[in-house]
Amino acid sequence: MDFSAANTTLWNPIIQIGIIAGLVILANILRRKIVFIQRSMIPTAVLAGFILLLFKSLGLVPVISTEFLETVTYHALGLGFIAMSLRVPDNTAATEKMIGSKSGALIVSTYLVQALVGLAISIFLAYTFMPDLFKASGILLPMAYGQGPGQANNVGTTYEALGMVGGRSFGLSLAAAGFLCACIFGVIFLNFYNRKGKVKRIDEKDYVSGSITLDTFQDENEIPIAESVDKFSIQIALVCLIYLLTYVVTKGITDLLMLISPGLAETVSTLLWGFNFIIGSVLAIVCRSLFKGLRNIKWMHRQYQNNYLLSRLSGFAFDIMIVAGIASINISDLEGYWVPFLLMAIVGGIATFFYLILLSKHLYKGYEYEGFFSMFGMLTGTISSGVLLLREIDPELKTPAANNLILGSSFGILFGAPVLLLVSMAAKGDNMVFLVAGLAALYLAGLLLFIFKAGKGKRNKK
Repeated sequence: MDFSAANTTLWNPIIQIGIIAGLVILANILRRKIVFIQRSMIPTAVLAGFILLLFKSLGLVPVISTEFLETVTYHALGLGFIAMSLRVPDNTAATEKMIGSKSGALIVSTYLVQALVGLAISIFLAYTFMPDLFKASGILLPMAYGQGPGQANNVGTTYEALGMVGGRSFGLSLAAAGFLCACIFGVIFLNFYNRKGKVKRIDEKDYVSGSITLDTFQDENEIPIAESVDKFSIQIALVCLIYLLTYVVTKGITDLLMLISPGLAETVSTLLWGFNFIIGSVLAIVCRSLFKGLRNIKWMHRQYQNNYLLSRLSGFAFDIMIVAGIASINISDLEGYWVPFLLMAIVGGIATFFYLILLSKHLYKGYEYEGFFSMFGMLTGTISSGVLLLREIDPELKTPAANNLILGSSFGILFGAPVLLLVSMAAKGDNMVFLVAGLAALYLAGLLLFIFKAGKGKRNKK
Protein backbone atom coordinates (compact mmCIF):
# COMPACT_ATOMS: atom_id res chain seq x y z
CA MET A 1 0.00 0.00 0.00
CA ASP A 2 1.18 3.52 -0.84
CA PHE A 3 1.38 5.62 2.35
CA SER A 4 2.56 8.78 0.59
CA ALA A 5 0.59 11.96 -0.15
CA ALA A 6 -0.09 10.55 -3.63
CA ASN A 7 -2.66 8.24 -2.04
CA THR A 8 -5.49 10.78 -1.77
CA THR A 9 -7.97 8.11 -0.63
CA LEU A 10 -5.77 7.53 2.43
CA TRP A 11 -5.02 11.15 3.32
CA ASN A 12 -7.91 13.37 2.12
CA PRO A 13 -10.35 12.42 4.91
CA ILE A 14 -7.63 13.05 7.53
CA ILE A 15 -6.74 16.40 5.96
CA GLN A 16 -10.39 17.47 5.94
CA ILE A 17 -10.93 16.36 9.55
CA GLY A 18 -7.75 18.25 10.51
CA ILE A 19 -8.98 21.44 8.82
CA ILE A 20 -12.34 21.19 10.61
CA ALA A 21 -10.55 20.59 13.93
CA GLY A 22 -8.22 23.53 13.37
CA LEU A 23 -11.14 25.86 12.59
CA VAL A 24 -12.96 24.74 15.74
CA ILE A 25 -9.87 25.73 17.76
CA LEU A 26 -9.62 29.04 15.86
CA ALA A 27 -13.30 29.79 16.43
CA ASN A 28 -12.91 29.05 20.13
CA ILE A 29 -9.96 31.46 20.36
CA LEU A 30 -11.91 34.17 18.52
CA ARG A 31 -14.89 33.66 20.80
CA ARG A 32 -12.71 33.95 23.90
CA LYS A 33 -10.68 36.96 22.76
CA ILE A 34 -13.09 39.13 20.75
CA VAL A 35 -15.64 40.76 23.04
CA PHE A 36 -18.23 41.33 20.30
CA ILE A 37 -18.29 37.63 19.36
CA GLN A 38 -18.35 36.63 23.02
CA ARG A 39 -21.28 38.93 23.73
CA SER A 40 -23.18 37.62 20.72
CA MET A 41 -22.98 34.12 22.28
CA ILE A 42 -22.58 32.45 18.89
CA PRO A 43 -21.58 28.84 19.68
CA THR A 44 -18.03 27.89 18.71
CA ALA A 45 -19.25 25.22 16.28
CA VAL A 46 -21.53 27.70 14.51
CA LEU A 47 -18.70 30.24 14.17
CA ALA A 48 -16.36 27.54 12.85
CA GLY A 49 -19.00 26.49 10.34
CA PHE A 50 -19.39 30.03 9.00
CA ILE A 51 -15.60 30.47 8.77
CA LEU A 52 -15.28 27.22 6.81
CA LEU A 53 -18.22 28.23 4.58
CA LEU A 54 -16.45 31.54 3.83
CA PHE A 55 -13.13 29.82 3.10
CA LYS A 56 -14.87 27.25 0.90
CA SER A 57 -16.78 29.95 -1.03
CA LEU A 58 -13.51 31.84 -1.65
CA GLY A 59 -11.79 28.67 -2.84
CA LEU A 60 -9.23 28.75 -0.02
CA VAL A 61 -9.78 25.11 1.00
CA PRO A 62 -10.21 23.17 -2.28
CA VAL A 63 -9.44 19.90 -0.52
CA ILE A 64 -12.70 20.21 1.45
CA SER A 65 -15.33 18.15 -0.35
CA THR A 66 -19.04 18.96 -0.09
CA GLU A 67 -19.74 15.24 -0.31
CA PHE A 68 -17.49 14.64 2.71
CA LEU A 69 -19.25 17.40 4.68
CA GLU A 70 -22.66 15.93 3.82
CA THR A 71 -21.47 12.49 4.95
CA VAL A 72 -20.20 13.87 8.26
CA THR A 73 -23.46 15.77 8.85
CA TYR A 74 -25.57 12.69 8.20
CA HIS A 75 -23.61 10.22 10.34
CA ALA A 76 -22.91 12.65 13.20
CA LEU A 77 -26.65 13.19 13.68
CA GLY A 78 -27.30 9.47 14.10
CA LEU A 79 -24.29 8.89 16.37
CA GLY A 80 -25.17 11.89 18.54
CA PHE A 81 -28.75 10.76 19.11
CA ILE A 82 -27.67 7.21 19.91
CA ALA A 83 -25.20 8.50 22.52
CA MET A 84 -27.95 10.65 24.06
CA SER A 85 -30.47 7.80 24.12
CA LEU A 86 -28.03 5.36 25.74
CA ARG A 87 -27.71 7.50 28.85
CA VAL A 88 -29.19 5.97 32.00
CA PRO A 89 -32.17 8.15 33.06
CA ASP A 90 -32.41 9.52 36.57
CA ASN A 91 -35.18 8.28 38.84
CA THR A 92 -37.13 11.51 38.54
CA ALA A 93 -40.22 12.18 40.58
CA ALA A 94 -43.68 11.97 39.03
CA THR A 95 -44.03 15.77 38.97
CA GLU A 96 -40.71 16.07 37.10
CA LYS A 97 -41.85 13.46 34.58
CA MET A 98 -45.10 15.37 34.05
CA ILE A 99 -43.27 18.65 33.39
CA GLY A 100 -40.85 16.70 31.19
CA SER A 101 -43.70 15.27 29.12
CA LYS A 102 -45.29 18.71 28.86
CA SER A 103 -41.92 20.15 27.80
CA GLY A 104 -41.80 17.49 25.10
CA ALA A 105 -45.29 18.51 24.01
CA LEU A 106 -44.18 22.16 23.99
CA ILE A 107 -41.17 21.32 21.80
CA VAL A 108 -43.22 19.40 19.25
CA SER A 109 -46.05 21.97 19.28
CA THR A 110 -43.45 24.61 18.45
CA TYR A 111 -42.39 22.47 15.47
CA LEU A 112 -46.03 22.54 14.36
CA VAL A 113 -46.31 26.31 14.76
CA GLN A 114 -43.16 26.71 12.68
CA ALA A 115 -44.51 24.25 10.10
CA LEU A 116 -47.79 26.16 9.78
CA VAL A 117 -45.92 29.47 9.41
CA GLY A 118 -43.55 28.00 6.82
CA LEU A 119 -46.34 26.32 4.84
CA ALA A 120 -48.46 29.49 4.90
CA ILE A 121 -45.54 31.42 3.37
CA SER A 122 -44.62 28.79 0.75
CA ILE A 123 -48.25 28.18 -0.30
CA PHE A 124 -48.98 31.92 -0.54
CA LEU A 125 -45.88 32.56 -2.66
CA ALA A 126 -46.52 29.51 -4.84
CA TYR A 127 -50.02 30.69 -5.71
CA THR A 128 -49.08 34.35 -6.21
CA PHE A 129 -45.58 35.65 -7.00
CA MET A 130 -43.57 32.40 -7.30
CA PRO A 131 -45.62 29.74 -9.12
CA ASP A 132 -42.57 27.47 -9.51
CA LEU A 133 -41.88 27.36 -5.76
CA PHE A 134 -41.97 23.89 -4.20
CA LYS A 135 -45.15 24.18 -2.11
CA ALA A 136 -43.95 21.88 0.66
CA SER A 137 -40.72 23.88 1.13
CA GLY A 138 -42.22 25.68 4.13
CA ILE A 139 -42.12 22.52 6.22
CA LEU A 140 -38.33 22.75 6.16
CA LEU A 141 -38.65 25.61 8.67
CA PRO A 142 -39.31 23.38 11.73
CA MET A 143 -36.69 20.90 10.52
CA ALA A 144 -34.12 23.75 10.41
CA TYR A 145 -35.17 25.88 13.37
CA GLY A 146 -36.63 23.20 15.58
CA GLN A 147 -34.26 20.31 14.89
CA GLY A 148 -31.10 21.90 13.50
CA PRO A 149 -28.69 21.29 10.61
CA GLY A 150 -28.82 17.48 10.70
CA GLN A 151 -32.52 17.22 10.01
CA ALA A 152 -32.48 20.21 7.64
CA ASN A 153 -29.81 18.34 5.68
CA ASN A 154 -31.69 15.04 5.62
CA VAL A 155 -35.14 16.41 4.76
CA GLY A 156 -33.71 18.94 2.31
CA THR A 157 -31.89 16.12 0.51
CA THR A 158 -35.10 14.06 0.45
CA TYR A 159 -37.04 17.00 -1.00
CA GLU A 160 -34.36 17.49 -3.65
CA ALA A 161 -34.96 13.92 -4.78
CA LEU A 162 -38.69 14.73 -4.97
CA GLY A 163 -38.22 17.79 -7.15
CA MET A 164 -37.17 20.74 -4.96
CA VAL A 165 -34.05 22.07 -6.67
CA GLY A 166 -31.56 23.29 -4.03
CA GLY A 167 -33.71 21.95 -1.20
CA ARG A 168 -30.75 20.81 0.87
CA SER A 169 -28.98 24.18 0.81
CA PHE A 170 -32.29 25.93 1.48
CA GLY A 171 -32.85 23.84 4.61
CA LEU A 172 -29.29 24.26 5.84
CA SER A 173 -29.44 28.03 5.23
CA LEU A 174 -32.58 28.21 7.36
CA ALA A 175 -30.75 26.24 10.07
CA ALA A 176 -27.87 28.75 9.94
CA ALA A 177 -30.39 31.62 10.18
CA GLY A 178 -31.89 29.86 13.20
CA PHE A 179 -28.55 29.93 15.01
CA LEU A 180 -28.24 33.66 14.31
CA CYS A 181 -31.79 34.14 15.60
CA ALA A 182 -30.99 32.18 18.78
CA CYS A 183 -27.72 33.95 19.47
CA ILE A 184 -28.24 37.51 18.23
CA PHE A 185 -31.92 38.09 18.89
CA GLY A 186 -31.75 35.92 22.01
CA VAL A 187 -29.14 38.32 23.42
CA ILE A 188 -31.26 41.33 22.42
CA PHE A 189 -34.24 39.86 24.28
CA LEU A 190 -32.04 39.07 27.29
CA ASN A 191 -30.82 42.67 27.46
CA PHE A 192 -34.38 43.97 27.03
CA TYR A 193 -35.69 41.90 29.94
CA ASN A 194 -32.58 42.73 31.96
CA ARG A 195 -33.32 46.48 31.61
CA LYS A 196 -36.95 45.81 32.55
CA GLY A 197 -35.76 44.08 35.71
CA LYS A 198 -37.38 40.78 34.73
CA VAL A 199 -34.07 38.88 34.66
CA LYS A 200 -30.50 39.54 35.74
CA ARG A 201 -27.63 38.69 33.40
CA ILE A 202 -24.67 37.17 35.24
CA ASP A 203 -21.24 38.01 33.90
CA GLU A 204 -19.08 35.04 32.92
CA LYS A 205 -16.43 36.15 35.43
CA ASP A 206 -18.88 35.86 38.31
CA TYR A 207 -18.91 32.08 38.33
CA VAL A 208 -16.36 29.32 37.95
CA SER A 209 -16.55 27.52 34.61
CA GLY A 210 -16.90 23.79 34.96
CA SER A 211 -17.87 23.91 38.64
CA ILE A 212 -21.28 22.42 37.88
CA THR A 213 -21.96 19.21 35.95
CA LEU A 214 -25.35 17.73 35.07
CA ASP A 215 -24.27 14.09 35.22
CA THR A 216 -22.18 12.21 37.73
CA PHE A 217 -18.94 10.83 36.38
CA GLN A 218 -19.05 7.52 38.22
CA ASP A 219 -22.38 5.92 39.14
CA GLU A 220 -22.70 3.01 41.54
CA ASN A 221 -21.69 -0.39 40.11
CA GLU A 222 -20.20 1.10 36.95
CA ILE A 223 -17.24 -0.48 35.22
CA PRO A 224 -13.87 1.03 36.30
CA ILE A 225 -12.43 4.06 34.50
CA ALA A 226 -9.61 1.95 33.08
CA GLU A 227 -9.34 -1.80 33.42
CA SER A 228 -8.34 -4.07 30.53
CA VAL A 229 -10.17 -1.58 28.33
CA ASP A 230 -10.73 2.13 28.85
CA LYS A 231 -14.25 3.17 29.89
CA PHE A 232 -14.36 5.72 27.07
CA SER A 233 -13.59 2.96 24.56
CA ILE A 234 -16.62 1.03 25.84
CA GLN A 235 -18.88 4.05 25.27
CA ILE A 236 -17.60 4.47 21.71
CA ALA A 237 -17.99 0.73 21.09
CA LEU A 238 -21.60 0.75 22.32
CA VAL A 239 -22.53 3.75 20.17
CA CYS A 240 -20.86 2.36 17.05
CA LEU A 241 -22.36 -1.10 17.55
CA ILE A 242 -25.87 0.34 17.84
CA TYR A 243 -25.25 2.47 14.74
CA LEU A 244 -24.27 -0.72 12.90
CA LEU A 245 -27.52 -2.32 14.14
CA THR A 246 -29.35 0.76 12.86
CA TYR A 247 -27.93 0.13 9.39
CA VAL A 248 -28.82 -3.58 9.54
CA VAL A 249 -32.39 -2.96 10.76
CA THR A 250 -33.05 -0.15 8.27
CA LYS A 251 -31.69 -2.22 5.39
CA GLY A 252 -33.72 -5.21 6.55
CA ILE A 253 -36.95 -3.16 6.62
CA THR A 254 -36.34 -1.61 3.20
CA ASP A 255 -35.40 -4.99 1.65
CA LEU A 256 -38.54 -6.59 3.13
CA LEU A 257 -40.72 -3.77 1.80
CA MET A 258 -39.13 -4.19 -1.62
CA LEU A 259 -40.24 -7.84 -1.65
CA ILE A 260 -43.76 -7.03 -0.44
CA SER A 261 -44.47 -3.82 -2.35
CA PRO A 262 -41.80 -2.17 -4.55
CA GLY A 263 -43.94 0.97 -4.92
CA LEU A 264 -44.30 1.40 -1.15
CA ALA A 265 -40.61 0.62 -0.67
CA GLU A 266 -39.63 3.36 -3.09
CA THR A 267 -41.75 5.85 -1.13
CA VAL A 268 -40.75 4.78 2.39
CA SER A 269 -37.10 3.90 1.81
CA THR A 270 -35.91 7.51 1.46
CA LEU A 271 -37.83 8.46 4.59
CA LEU A 272 -36.34 5.59 6.64
CA TRP A 273 -32.76 6.34 5.63
CA GLY A 274 -33.30 10.08 6.11
CA PHE A 275 -34.65 9.55 9.64
CA ASN A 276 -32.23 6.78 10.59
CA PHE A 277 -31.42 8.63 13.82
CA ILE A 278 -34.95 7.81 15.07
CA ILE A 279 -34.35 4.09 14.48
CA GLY A 280 -30.95 4.46 16.17
CA SER A 281 -32.52 6.20 19.17
CA VAL A 282 -35.15 3.48 19.53
CA LEU A 283 -32.51 0.73 19.33
CA ALA A 284 -30.39 2.57 21.93
CA ILE A 285 -33.38 2.77 24.30
CA VAL A 286 -34.10 -0.94 23.74
CA CYS A 287 -30.46 -1.81 24.51
CA ARG A 288 -30.51 0.42 27.57
CA SER A 289 -33.63 -1.37 28.85
CA LEU A 290 -32.07 -4.76 28.04
CA PHE A 291 -28.96 -3.91 30.06
CA LYS A 292 -31.14 -2.84 32.98
CA GLY A 293 -33.13 -6.07 32.80
CA LEU A 294 -29.95 -8.17 32.74
CA ARG A 295 -28.67 -6.33 35.82
CA ASN A 296 -31.98 -6.89 37.63
CA ILE A 297 -31.78 -10.67 37.11
CA LYS A 298 -28.05 -10.62 38.02
CA TRP A 299 -26.86 -11.79 34.60
CA MET A 300 -24.97 -8.51 34.27
CA HIS A 301 -23.31 -7.13 37.37
CA ARG A 302 -22.05 -3.73 36.25
CA GLN A 303 -23.40 -0.73 34.41
CA TYR A 304 -21.51 -0.20 31.18
CA GLN A 305 -22.93 3.18 30.16
CA ASN A 306 -21.46 6.33 31.65
CA ASN A 307 -23.71 9.37 31.38
CA TYR A 308 -20.90 11.90 31.52
CA LEU A 309 -18.87 10.30 28.74
CA LEU A 310 -21.96 9.65 26.60
CA SER A 311 -22.90 13.33 26.95
CA ARG A 312 -19.40 14.29 25.80
CA LEU A 313 -19.71 11.93 22.83
CA SER A 314 -23.08 13.36 21.78
CA GLY A 315 -21.74 16.89 22.26
CA PHE A 316 -18.76 16.12 20.03
CA ALA A 317 -20.98 14.56 17.35
CA PHE A 318 -23.38 17.50 17.34
CA ASP A 319 -20.56 20.07 17.23
CA ILE A 320 -18.99 18.36 14.22
CA MET A 321 -22.43 18.04 12.62
CA ILE A 322 -23.02 21.79 13.00
CA VAL A 323 -19.64 22.73 11.50
CA ALA A 324 -20.03 20.36 8.55
CA GLY A 325 -23.69 21.20 8.00
CA ILE A 326 -23.19 24.96 7.79
CA ALA A 327 -20.02 24.62 5.69
CA SER A 328 -21.77 22.37 3.17
CA ILE A 329 -24.28 25.07 2.18
CA ASN A 330 -24.05 25.95 -1.50
CA ILE A 331 -24.92 29.66 -1.67
CA SER A 332 -25.61 29.44 -5.42
CA ASP A 333 -28.45 26.99 -4.72
CA LEU A 334 -30.34 29.79 -2.94
CA GLU A 335 -30.80 31.67 -6.20
CA GLY A 336 -34.54 32.15 -6.56
CA TYR A 337 -35.18 31.29 -2.89
CA TRP A 338 -34.15 34.54 -1.20
CA VAL A 339 -37.71 35.83 -0.72
CA PRO A 340 -39.11 32.66 0.94
CA PHE A 341 -35.85 32.23 2.85
CA LEU A 342 -35.97 35.72 4.37
CA LEU A 343 -39.70 35.57 5.07
CA MET A 344 -39.48 32.18 6.78
CA ALA A 345 -36.37 33.12 8.76
CA ILE A 346 -37.87 36.37 10.09
CA VAL A 347 -41.53 35.41 10.54
CA GLY A 348 -40.53 31.99 11.91
CA GLY A 349 -38.32 33.59 14.56
CA ILE A 350 -41.05 36.06 15.58
CA ALA A 351 -43.72 33.35 15.77
CA THR A 352 -41.43 31.11 17.83
CA PHE A 353 -40.68 33.98 20.23
CA PHE A 354 -44.31 34.91 20.96
CA TYR A 355 -45.53 31.32 21.12
CA LEU A 356 -42.87 30.29 23.62
CA ILE A 357 -43.17 33.39 25.80
CA LEU A 358 -46.92 32.77 26.17
CA LEU A 359 -46.61 29.03 26.88
CA SER A 360 -43.64 29.46 29.25
CA LYS A 361 -45.71 31.70 31.53
CA HIS A 362 -48.18 28.86 31.96
CA LEU A 363 -45.80 25.91 32.02
CA TYR A 364 -42.78 27.17 33.96
CA LYS A 365 -44.26 29.07 36.88
CA GLY A 366 -41.54 30.59 39.08
CA TYR A 367 -38.88 30.36 36.39
CA GLU A 368 -40.76 31.39 33.25
CA TYR A 369 -37.90 33.43 31.75
CA GLU A 370 -35.30 30.73 32.36
CA GLY A 371 -37.70 28.24 30.77
CA PHE A 372 -38.40 30.59 27.87
CA PHE A 373 -34.80 31.43 26.99
CA SER A 374 -33.65 27.82 27.19
CA MET A 375 -36.49 26.68 24.91
CA PHE A 376 -36.12 29.64 22.52
CA GLY A 377 -32.41 28.93 22.12
CA MET A 378 -33.02 25.25 21.46
CA LEU A 379 -36.00 25.71 19.14
CA THR A 380 -34.20 28.15 16.87
CA GLY A 381 -30.77 26.51 17.21
CA THR A 382 -29.83 23.39 19.16
CA ILE A 383 -29.80 22.36 22.80
CA SER A 384 -26.34 23.93 23.17
CA SER A 385 -27.60 27.39 22.20
CA GLY A 386 -30.48 26.90 24.63
CA VAL A 387 -28.03 26.21 27.45
CA LEU A 388 -25.89 29.18 26.39
CA LEU A 389 -28.82 31.59 26.76
CA LEU A 390 -29.92 29.96 30.01
CA ARG A 391 -26.48 30.31 31.61
CA GLU A 392 -26.62 34.08 31.10
CA ILE A 393 -29.33 34.32 33.74
CA ASP A 394 -28.92 30.98 35.55
CA PRO A 395 -25.19 30.20 35.42
CA GLU A 396 -25.32 27.46 38.05
CA LEU A 397 -28.42 25.88 36.46
CA LYS A 398 -30.34 26.07 39.73
CA THR A 399 -33.75 26.19 38.05
CA PRO A 400 -35.28 23.07 36.44
CA ALA A 401 -34.96 24.70 32.98
CA ALA A 402 -31.84 22.76 31.92
CA ASN A 403 -33.35 19.46 33.07
CA ASN A 404 -36.52 20.28 31.13
CA LEU A 405 -34.45 20.52 27.95
CA ILE A 406 -33.14 16.99 28.48
CA LEU A 407 -36.41 15.41 29.62
CA GLY A 408 -38.41 17.36 27.05
CA SER A 409 -36.13 16.22 24.22
CA SER A 410 -36.65 12.59 25.29
CA PHE A 411 -40.43 12.92 25.30
CA GLY A 412 -40.17 14.97 22.12
CA ILE A 413 -38.94 11.91 20.21
CA LEU A 414 -42.23 10.18 21.07
CA PHE A 415 -44.48 13.18 20.39
CA GLY A 416 -42.51 14.07 17.25
CA ALA A 417 -43.11 10.80 15.34
CA PRO A 418 -46.33 12.06 13.67
CA VAL A 419 -44.52 15.23 12.57
CA LEU A 420 -42.04 13.16 10.58
CA LEU A 421 -44.99 11.47 8.85
CA LEU A 422 -46.41 14.90 7.94
CA VAL A 423 -43.01 15.91 6.54
CA SER A 424 -43.03 12.93 4.19
CA MET A 425 -46.67 13.47 3.18
CA ALA A 426 -46.22 17.16 2.34
CA ALA A 427 -44.02 16.48 -0.68
CA LYS A 428 -46.33 13.93 -2.29
CA GLY A 429 -48.37 16.44 -4.29
CA ASP A 430 -49.48 20.05 -4.54
CA ASN A 431 -52.82 19.39 -2.87
CA MET A 432 -51.24 17.29 -0.13
CA VAL A 433 -49.77 20.38 1.56
CA PHE A 434 -53.29 21.56 2.46
CA LEU A 435 -54.09 18.22 4.09
CA VAL A 436 -50.77 18.33 5.98
CA ALA A 437 -51.48 21.89 7.17
CA GLY A 438 -54.90 20.79 8.45
CA LEU A 439 -53.49 17.73 10.23
CA ALA A 440 -50.71 19.86 11.74
CA ALA A 441 -53.30 22.30 13.12
CA LEU A 442 -55.33 19.42 14.62
CA TYR A 443 -52.25 17.87 16.21
CA LEU A 444 -51.22 21.27 17.57
CA ALA A 445 -54.65 21.62 19.19
CA GLY A 446 -54.26 18.17 20.77
CA LEU A 447 -50.83 19.00 22.20
CA LEU A 448 -52.08 22.32 23.58
CA LEU A 449 -54.94 20.48 25.25
CA PHE A 450 -52.42 18.13 26.86
CA ILE A 451 -50.19 21.02 28.01
CA PHE A 452 -53.05 22.94 29.62
CA LYS A 453 -55.20 20.09 30.94
CA ALA A 454 -52.96 17.07 31.76
CA GLY A 455 -52.43 16.53 35.48
CA LYS A 456 -55.03 19.10 36.58
CA GLY A 457 -57.43 16.50 37.87
CA LYS A 458 -54.80 14.92 40.12
CA ARG A 459 -53.80 18.30 41.55
CA ASN A 460 -57.44 19.20 42.24
CA LYS A 461 -57.98 15.92 44.12
CA LYS A 462 -55.02 16.73 46.35
